[in-house]
Amino acid sequence: MLKNGERIDDLNLNGLKIIQHENKFKFGMDAILLSNFVYTKRGDKIIDLGCGTGIIPILIAGKSSNTHVTGVEIQRDVADIAKRNVVLNNLTDRIEIINDDIRNIVDKLGVEKYDIVTTNPPYMPHKTGFDKSNESENISRYEINGGLQDFVKVASKLLKFGGKFFMVHRVDRLVDIVYNLRICNLEPKKIRFVHPYVEEKPNLVLVEAKKGAKSGVVIMKPLYIYNREGKYTDELLSIYGKTTIEEE
Repeated sequence: MLKNGERIDDLNLNGLKIIQHENKFKFGMDAILLSNFVYTKRGDKIIDLGCGTGIIPILIAGKSSNTHVTGVEIQRDVADIAKRNVVLNNLTDRIEIINDDIRNIVDKLGVEKYDIVTTNPPYMPHKTGFDKSNESENISRYEINGGLQDFVKVASKLLKFGGKFFMVHRVDRLVDIVYNLRICNLEPKKIRFVHPYVEEKPNLVLVEAKKGAKSGVVIMKPLYIYNREGKYTDELLSIYGKTTIEEE
């Protein structure tokens, strides 16, 4: 099950575990926050764009019932880890991993087939001059294989009318996010800002959009990671300990 440089981490949720490689991009808190932000209905078909080692599909499957999740990952070796993570967690009947570019996936899977699309995409615009020593890190962090507009456009095509799109991104890209959602017929419905500390400005944003919806957005209460004593807030601890996604 394990290859050189890999380890198994416990996700502390319903016995779920995940294989990660020491020298490749590892999931962060943003993936946990996004998976908690998602809510599902029984029978939902869900697709995660840029799934990495499969953390979001695994958490969603672990927190919901009778859903099917497809993960799409462009890096062959990372997709291989994701596939083994599905096997490790006995979720082969509920999760499928596809090794492909998200920009090709509509042609492969078809339009308007999914109830929910999720993504924790690369945050940084593609630029020259970044550290080229770790290709996996660069692909995960920078928009090398598709930018924000590609992820939003693909999500819109995959979603059924009335389907929901959930994204976590950097807060300084919020204008870009809303602009691209609107031109792709995805109307922002909920926005939640994530702050490292109570006194600090937000650095992440969680966005829910709905395909074909009327305008009107709810700004949710802020989510704080650390309290004034430098410890995790009660809400964050509850997110890490949450075992179910609230269903509609």
